[in-house]
Amino acid sequence: MFRKLFQFIANVKGELKKCSWPWSSDPKVKGFKKYKELCSSTTVVLIAMVLLGAYVALFDLIMSTVVSWVIVNCS
Repeated sequence: MFRKLFQFIANVKGELKKCSWPWSSDPKVKGFKKYKELCSSTTVVLIAMVLLGAYVALFDLIMSTVVSWVIVNCS
């Protein structure tokens, strides 16, 4: 059982070494410059979430207004 666990961990380490990580691997780069791609990607995701939230909120407002109008005028 432990042999399978250690083999799994070794396989995971091997696969993770093949990945492209969103930060600079250059040891000379320090601070936030090292995480430039990560910060850019996070910013894009946050902007997309805000836009999607605004779209859903607007659609909800419009639909609730339409349903309220239908209920008031058709009953």
